Amino acid sequence: MKGAGQMDLKAFFIGVILLACSGTLTGAAKIGLGIDHLERIKFGVLQGKRVGLLTHPAGRNAAGESSVEVLRRAPNVRLVALFGPEHGIYGDEKAAVPVDDKIDARTRLPVFSLYGKYRKPTKQMLGRIDVLVIDLQDVGVRCYTYVSCMRYAMEACFENGVEVVVLDRPNPLGGVLVDGPPMDKKWMSYVGAFQIPFVHGLTIGELALYAKKTPGVLKVEEKLRRGGKLAVVPMLGWK
Repeated sequence: MKGAGQMDLKAFFIGVILLACSGTLTGAAKIGLGIDHLERIKFGVLQGKRVGLLTHPAGRNAAGESSVEVLRRAPNVRLVALFGPEHGIYGDEKAAVPVDDKIDARTRLPVFSLYGKYRKPTKQMLGRIDVLVIDLQDVGVRCYTYVSCMRYAMEACFENGVEVVVLDRPNPLGGVLVDGPPMDKKWMSYVGAFQIPFVHGLTIGELALYAKKTPGVLKVEEKLRRGGKLAVVPMLGWK
């Protein structure tokens, strides 16, 4: 009887998980992602520019094509460098383990690790590009290192005159729930790079706009924050 009860409980939880995933996928199908919107507007913000892309395996369009391949085939767009967060651009690196720079075997493009010797793009890295496209999937909580990676990248770009384009993606927690106290400044780190509630309710694009518009969020001179160029390519259908 004990075994049967355990199996019933296991089946119950599997059913709940599948139901939740089904609802999530149904809702997500109605949302146009930032990468899809970018293609819909014919990559206008990237035309004629040398492009760097900060992304990871979740950076894909609605058809499942990676953002890397989308930008590689985009007309009059020169994808010249890739930037990888924690776990690397393919998600095959171990957690909390530094990642080295390398040449990507698939594209032959340089991959600059932002989770290795440097957490922030250097002047030399950014000297190759005119604009940095950021296509990262956040999970809606403050400690996720991908939003920290975005903040550091924005700071470096503003300091070096490089444009930033963030491709927006859904907050998987729904974008409504806000919970937990804001981060105390003295505890800020790479797993707490924003003084916001632990569950923040923002999309990654909204968080980028907050960082750009709010004095003191980005650790750069005020004139650089004001003069920094940020464009967020919004989703379609996200409320």
